[in-house]
Amino acid sequence: MAIKNRLHRSELAVPGSNPRMLEKAPHSGADVVFLDLEDAVAPDDKEQARRNVIDALKRYDWSRCSVSVRINGLDTPYCYRDVVEVVEQAGERIDTILIPKVNGPEDIHFVATLLSQIEAARGLKPINLHILIETAAGMDNIREIARACPERLEAMVFGVADYAASVQARTTHIGGANPDYAVLTDPLEDGHRERHWGDQWHYPLSRLVVACRANGLRPIDGPFGDIGDPEGYLAAARRAAALGCEGKWAIHPSQIELANRVFTPSEAEVERARRILAAMEEAAREGKGAVSLDGRLIDAASIRMAENLIAKVEQIRDRQSR
Repeated sequence: MAIKNRLHRSELAVPGSNPRMLEKAPHSGADVVFLDLEDAVAPDDKEQARRNVIDALKRYDWSRCSVSVRINGLDTPYCYRDVVEVVEQAGERIDTILIPKVNGPEDIHFVATLLSQIEAARGLKPINLHILIETAAGMDNIREIARACPERLEAMVFGVADYAASVQARTTHIGGANPDYAVLTDPLEDGHRERHWGDQWHYPLSRLVVACRANGLRPIDGPFGDIGDPEGYLAAARRAAALGCEGKWAIHPSQIELANRVFTPSEAEVERARRILAAMEEAAREGKGAVSLDGRLIDAASIRMAENLIAKVEQIRDRQSR
């Protein structure tokens, strides 16, 4: 069985058409690097990009990160060759295949069937699937999609740009706030009304998180388009983390450290988690099912959250030691 609990704090997009970026990617500091054959590559460059990705997978040391390949959409003439050629020639270097624009479970089954046949023929270990929910159909079918292939499916990403186009949403830039998505307070005594911006993407991202957590998958937030706005990126990443996401895309290397910062537990969180586990161990020795810590009740649910946090910290330290 393939690994499903790898780190996804930062997922760096690397165009398959750019050999220089492919060479730098293994040392970028991202938890996951996905080599892109889809949106970042012009139609005339698709075949060369595929060759570039195969060469990069075989040539460079990818031990410092997990590696994914984003194939072209299933409605294109490039998709099946992406899977066959890349996996046959460099499948031993790939952790996941990233499928764009997944509309229903059948899309996942198609790629999974191809992978199973290639793996059997080449003697490869199982390669996981990593999918993008970025259409109205995909969001509508998200529960069935999340349950489609439990032996392979690892993570789901909210692809905000294509999703916005699919639902014909009005948006100012990819993944950012929209001043039109706001509410006004009732008039104050002087007649003034406060304007409060909302998060236009709260509902779809929340829905993706629930579908993932209900089925043991990793929920990942997608791109933030303004690479010159680190504060905006941090705000978007923190919103995603607050909802339960485990990581966020980086469409530029400058966003990697930002994502890693947000999705790495703070020292205060780690210390509290350790205190919770210690308090519950003491309670267990005394035959108690629950205990108070700093004036707040902690119980079995508190233990699970603390254990998950400590496990993630250990993963991060293991990654940093490589």
